[in-house]
Amino acid sequence: MLAVKAQDGGASFNVRVVPRAARDQLGPVQEGTLSVRLNAPPVEGAANAALVKLIAKALEVAKGRVRVVAGEHSRQKRLWVEGLEPEDVLHRLGL
Repeated sequence: MLAVKAQDGGASFNVRVVPRAARDQLGPVQEGTLSVRLNAPPVEGAANAALVKLIAKALEVAKGRVRVVAGEHSRQKRLWVEGLEPEDVLHRLGL
């Protein structure tokens, strides 16, 4: 199960990004971390922007409410979503 924590008026969770995939896709949860495949390359923030867009769409929130708070230059990242409870994140992701 995805490990989601309440934090600063929102919810945060870990993702593992696989850039340059054939298509954007939310993958399985492994060891409490959501796997995310992105078509974008990890160049000049393109993968981070694609990640924020994909997660915002999946959670049905504005892109401005999703932030990469750790691991900006790594495949392991921590995301924070403003205004959602951990239960909301799990429900909206279908987990």
